[in-house]
Amino acid sequence: MTIPRNTICLWYDKDAEAAARFYAETFPDSAVTAVRTAPGDYPSGKAGDVLTVEFTVLGIPCVGLNGGPVFKHSEAFSFQVATADQEETDRYWNAITGNGGRESECGWCKDRWGISWQITPRTLLEAMAAGGDEAKRAFDAMMTMQKIDVAAIDAARRG
Repeated sequence: MTIPRNTICLWYDKDAEAAARFYAETFPDSAVTAVRTAPGDYPSGKAGDVLTVEFTVLGIPCVGLNGGPVFKHSEAFSFQVATADQEETDRYWNAITGNGGRESECGWCKDRWGISWQITPRTLLEAMAAGGDEAKRAFDAMMTMQKIDVAAIDAARRG
């Protein structure tokens, strides 16, 4: 058993396994690697309930903890997924929002468990890195969007 040096721990009410399986089905280089049950009763569950789920999302090691309803997710943490084109942007956006999630602004959405995702086309990231007028035009265009429109960002970049 190899234990990663750094792992993202995500707190779920009770659906860590369902969330991990959804991520594994949705994103490449993602998998559920272990499901661990509680050896005894705990505040939000019983012995034998799924306590933790080890998984990867786009190669990032994570653990989901079924800790009960005490803590909620916020936009203070998000996965940012750099997409190659509109097709990939649409695929991830639609998978997340179509599975009980919801749309937000500027390429952000939340999955049904409350985890925030930034589905961000590389062209937008490149525009922002370029700085100057190109970044400003791309930024202004992005501010009017929910799901990012790659063609509109490319047009804004060109001026």
